[in-house]
Amino acid sequence: MGCFTFVKLMMFLFNLLIFLGGLTLLAMGIWVSVDGGSFLHLLGPFSSQAMQFVNVGFFCIAIGVVLVLLGLLGCCGAHKESKCLLLTFFSIILIIFIAEVAAGVVALAYSSFAEGILRAWATPALQKDYGSEPVVTKIWNTTMTELKCCGFTNYTDFVGSNFEKENGGSLPPSCCWTNSAPCSSAEAERSAVQGCFKQILETLKEHANIVGGIAAGIGVLEIAAMIVSMYLYCRLDKSIS
Repeated sequence: MGCFTFVKLMMFLFNLLIFLGGLTLLAMGIWVSVDGGSFLHLLGPFSSQAMQFVNVGFFCIAIGVVLVLLGLLGCCGAHKESKCLLLTFFSIILIIFIAEVAAGVVALAYSSFAEGILRAWATPALQKDYGSEPVVTKIWNTTMTELKCCGFTNYTDFVGSNFEKENGGSLPPSCCWTNSAPCSSAEAERSAVQGCFKQILETLKEHANIVGGIAAGIGVLEIAAMIVSMYLYCRLDKSIS
């Protein structure tokens, strides 16, 4: 029972960290979304590099909410010794882990397939929502400005879009080497500004070690969480038997 109590305590502490991390991420996401200027001012000399992250505030909020709920689920399962909650916690972590592994395999081994999936989401957003939806417009403007890119593939993502029609055939300034309006399709073609997908890939390759280390650390934590939760589940099952 001493080992069981120790593992139960570790499960509780682990999920308490998840809960607190979720609260931190949630608070940061709200802060960034509401007052991005103060957030950038706090970063000082790193503000220009961090500008592209200001627009992911809503994403941080969503992830924060998921982590808070997951932490509560794990803590309640360990405290109440509930098989149902522990199994639910294990299942959610397993699904997240499998999704992360699948995404990593697709991104590494089938980059063209991953590009197709992302394009299926990005292109319609550029065609229909850019210029009319403030969140989408702000995200893409910041991304294109900071990475010095145009669209997802290139300037053709904006050809025939609502933005082009509403602006008399003009494309976003980032699509032309002059980086100023008006930016016509012909000028964009001559400028040959790369698409943001290539720029993002290059950025990830430059920081591959950091990205890989973070991914490995998250994977280890998820595996540890699954082992601990399943251990508690099996011990409770034996106790009931």
